[in-house]
Parts: sequence; structure tokens; C-alpha cells
Amino acid sequence: MSANPLLESHTLPPFGDIRPEHIAPAIDTLLKECRRETEALVSRAEREAPTWESLAAPLEAINDRLSKAWSPVSHLNGTMSTPELREAHDGCLQELSDYSTWLGQHEGLFRAWQALKAGPDWAKLNDGQRRAVENTLRDFRLAGVDLPEAKKRRYAEIKSRLSSLASTFSNQLLDATQAWSLELDSAERLAGLPDSALQTLAANAEAKGKAGYRITLDFPSFYPVLSYADDRELRQEVYTAFVTRASDTGPHGGEYDNAPIMEETLALRRELADLLGFATYADLSLATKMADSPQQVLGFLDNLAERALAQGHEEFSELTDYARDELGIDDLSPWDVGYASEKLREARYAISDEQLRPYFPAPRAVDGLFSVVERLYGVSVSEDPTAPSYHPDVRFYRIFDKNTPIAGFYLDLYAREGKRGGAWMDECRVRRRHEGELQLPVAYLTCNFTRPVGDKPAALTHDEVTTLFHEFGHGLHHMLTQQDVADISGINGVAWDAVELPSQFMENFCWEREGLDLISGHVDSGEPLPDELFKRLTAARNFQSAMGMLRQVELSLFDFRLHLEKAAPSATDIQALLDEVRDAVSVVPRVEFNRFQNGFGHIFAGGYAAGYYSYKWAEVLSADAWSAFEEAGIFDPETGSRFRREILEQGGARDAAELFKAFRGREPSIDPLLTQSGIRAA
Repeated sequence: MSANPLLESHTLPPFGDIRPEHIAPAIDTLLKECRRETEALVSRAEREAPTWESLAAPLEAINDRLSKAWSPVSHLNGTMSTPELREAHDGCLQELSDYSTWLGQHEGLFRAWQALKAGPDWAKLNDGQRRAVENTLRDFRLAGVDLPEAKKRRYAEIKSRLSSLASTFSNQLLDATQAWSLELDSAERLAGLPDSALQTLAANAEAKGKAGYRITLDFPSFYPVLSYADDRELRQEVYTAFVTRASDTGPHGGEYDNAPIMEETLALRRELADLLGFATYADLSLATKMADSPQQVLGFLDNLAERALAQGHEEFSELTDYARDELGIDDLSPWDVGYASEKLREARYAISDEQLRPYFPAPRAVDGLFSVVERLYGVSVSEDPTAPSYHPDVRFYRIFDKNTPIAGFYLDLYAREGKRGGAWMDECRVRRRHEGELQLPVAYLTCNFTRPVGDKPAALTHDEVTTLFHEFGHGLHHMLTQQDVADISGINGVAWDAVELPSQFMENFCWEREGLDLISGHVDSGEPLPDELFKRLTAARNFQSAMGMLRQVELSLFDFRLHLEKAAPSATDIQALLDEVRDAVSVVPRVEFNRFQNGFGHIFAGGYAAGYYSYKWAEVLSADAWSAFEEAGIFDPETGSRFRREILEQGGARDAAELFKAFRGREPSIDPLLTQSGIRAA
């Protein structure tokens, strides 16, 4: 058998050489090496006082080697999924979970870390190293190192099962998304859709060797139907398919039902919290976050709801009146809301996504993003076409600071089969220094935008541009770090409810004239966004903003209360709680068959369980941080330098609250968020 690329050392992943059959042997080999080398380090620590160099540094190297092998496997599974790759990926999850638990519950290793903190080397460590040691000791306790043996075994079983359940949830959601499609011979039922959407649906059909049009549940496909299709029955059909994915109802009811996964996941999370001595899983979740208590989180969300509710009712009442009087829709249903909202927005502000789309060809938006970053932080970005890649659409770029390379990233913009939905940033390589050698950070930046059709570049909506900036904000947090210890480098060690600060901050440049002049350029003429369109865009920025805030509060309250109040809820209990939350804070209509929760991957297959509130929490920080730029000028070099130095470069080296105060000079205020969101003072 030829050499296994996952066992070889590479600066960047050798994507072209990785095969499904490489995965299990590589992970098995690496895990055995990790265990063996860890035991050797523990033995050494028992003989002589451990130091950073004798304990922490070699442990970091061991786990970095494993991470660099697993990272491309996990990424390919999310972006280039095949049955063979999925099977190989999922087949390693239990072994990886078992190793993580073994490491977290290793009493000898725990004692070694304790000895490092208590020993003579502690005084020599810098603040970042000390922070990493403190975090590690905290995480040992959160991994159950102090538990009796029987409870340790149960902890390991739960963690392994939760890892498997999360993967199954994600797989079933992807399968359910791809199982449904609607083929149309002609464009007759697609009246109202813009040309760009028709081209996408035609390309979907062509990709399957068919004529006509093909609607799928990928965002670039279904969203234009719900926003623009005049055919109400078509909107209802597509809406129904989307909101019943992976559930007991709808076109594929029962086939990919995630309800049993959700029930078991929530019961196991509560049991895990109980094992570790926490009252609820919400309490356990907050052990690594900025928020102090469940009461503080609930108070924060209730405050936002209270500020937005009256205005939200007004906004929906306006929409209802408009739909009745102008569109002839007497009973506004969920599948009408997006359509009626788009019509009202066009009527009120004379602007639509389709008017804006030609001004945001993807290459121009990407180049403009790089220009914004260059002006803000003094770094430059250039493509490296020689880097190994995994799909023809994917581009690799390097970031330079004064001609010195400091980071790299893969940019994967477009939706395709085998790629899970949404947008995300993930680590490919983490910045760390070992034995004098500096490993540069590398990020994966993944979106699901509308693909180019024909010989023209993809044209993005303004929402897609803000998504691009959002994910790149995460990427900058990862790539501009100056930390040399992996555990606090980039987004590592950052409180989860602060991790969205850099991403949400970057979105602001998509709403400013100076930013848009860099980002926009008409696909044919290159002309930047005209003043008249800019005025309409900014006037419409807070259209239905209270409804939007209430939607985020709804999801946050549902998630947090689900993990706070419910020990082992049934699917019926989960639905009942969601209905209760909606009764309290939602202003839009709902239907009995909506199973949104069955596709809520953020909390059932991502890192946001009892933490979805983090989006709004961090938005307070990002809006307040942005207000510093509004005061000084959005490209003010001193303010940009301070944001880079106090936030982006610090990673998890210090408490997020401390970092924010160092940047802003004071505690965060909620007022900039309310102002930015157009929420009127109560």
C-alpha cells in the first residue's frame, strides 16, 4: 500500500491524495502514538518537576499532529461529502471521542498540570501560557477528572454517543435537504422570479441532465422562490418541504426524522451536567462563557424582547395591511411573509436584492473585502494558485504583513451537492510556536452562494456580501492572532458568547459608503453602487428590524430554556416549548407542521447548545466596538490598529470582557445595538 498522506507532514493538506481508505488507518495510528507519548510525558513528570517545555509544549505538538490529520477529513466531509467519505469519517468519531475523554480524565496528566502550576517554572511563564494552563485545569474538571471510576465510564459513554448523535443529525439533515426537489418543464409557475434565480434553477436541471427548471432546498434555490414567486401554491409547496426537513411530517415524513436524535441528545446533555455537578446543561454551558448565570442570559434576552415587541407588532401589522390591500392576500401565511415583505420593501424604498445584485459580482466583492482589510489592518492578501485544493471553485490566499507571510485561507464560496448548507469558518492550521519554529494559521472559509452561470461571474446579493464579511471576520480572528500557544491562539480559548464579535463587526463595512465603494462594481461597467441606490439601501437597512430581532430572541430563548428547564423532553415537549416561546415573542404566523427544530443544526450538531444567545450577546459588543470607528472614521488607522492589537491579536489570552474594555475604554453598552438596529427607545 502506498504511503498514507494523513501520516505525513504537510504545510497544507494534500487534498488530492486523501482517499476514504486512508482515514481509519491514519487516525488509529495517530491515536496510538498520542496515547503512548502522553504516558511517557506523565512518567517523566512523576520523576521531575514538569516545566512548560517538558509537559505543555510536547503535549501541544502531539495533539497538533492529530488535528492536522483530522482537519482536512472533517472539512471534506462537510464540503465534498460522498457515502464512502462519510462512512470513513463517521467510523472514527467514537475513537476520537474516547481519546478526548481519556485525555480529559487522565489523573496522572491532571496531576502533572497541577504540578506545573505549583512548581518553580510557573513564575517564568508569560500571561498567555498561564492562561492556557488555567484553562486546561478547568477543562480537566469539566471532563470529569474528579469523578469516581463508574461515573467516569458513564461520562465517556455519553460523550461518545453525543458525538455520534451530532453527526447523525447533520447527515440526516443533509440527506433530507437533498432528497427533495421539484422539476418544472417551463417557467410558467416561476413568474415573478428574477433572471438570476431562473438561471440558477435552469442550471440545477442541466446538472441532472434535464431540461426546464429544478428547485431544491439549497438556499440559493428555495429562497428566491419564497421571496419572488407569484404562484402562492408553489411558495407553499417549497416552504412546506423546507420547514419539515428531517421530521415526522412533510414530503419525506419519517424518512430522516431527527426527533429521536434530539430527544436522546437532550437527555444525555442533562445527564452529563448532572454527573459534573451542574444543575442543568445551561449552567454547564456557561462555565466557559462571559455570561455569569442563566438568570443573566434570560434577563438579557427578555430585555431585548421587551424593547422590540411593540415595534415588531407594528411592523407585522403594516405587512398584513399591505398584503391585504395591495396583494389580495387576506390571510397572511408563513409562505407569504417573505414574498409580501419583499414587495413592501420594494414599494417603500424602491429597492430589491435583484437591483443590487449586478453591483456585487463575486470577484469584485472578494477583492473589495481584501481592500477593506488592507486599509484597516495594514496587511495584504494575494492568491496562491499553487496550493493544493479540493474543488475547482476553491481558491487559496496568503496574508502578508510588510511582505512577511503571516497566514493563509481557503475560500469556498458556492453551493453544490455534497456540501452542507450555511456558512462557516474552521481551522485548518492553528498558529503555534514549537522548538523555535512558527506554524502559521490557516483557515477554511465556506459559504453557499449562488453559483456562476455561463461565462459571467456569480452576482451576490447584499445579504451574501455581508455573510462573506461575517465569515472573514471569524477568519481574521483566527489568522491575525499573535499568540504562540495553540490553546489560546485565534478563536481558541475565547468565550463562546464573545466569539462573534469580530465577525459581526466586519458586517458594518457593507453598509458604509466608503466600504461599498471598495466592494461594489457593476458586473458590466465596473461602476460602484450609485448614490441613489446607496441611499435606498441604507434607508431600508432597518426594514422589519424589530421582527428580525424578535426572531433571533425566539431562537435564543428556545435553545436556552430547552437546556435549562427540560431534563429529558420528548419531541412533543420540544415542540410545546418552541410554541410557548413563539407565543411570547414572535409576531409572525406559524403552522402546526413547521418542524424548524429538526433542522436546528447550530444547537444539535454545532457548538451552540445553550449558547445561541451568543449571537445577540456578541452583537452588543460588536455594535459598541463599531461606534468607536464611527467616532474616529471607519478606516481610522489608529482605531483599526487598536482593534487588531486588543481584540484580534489577543485570541483567548485574556478574558473577553477585559479585552473589550482595553479596546473601548469602558464596559459595553447595549445602546449602540438598539440604535444600529433601528429599535426605538421604549
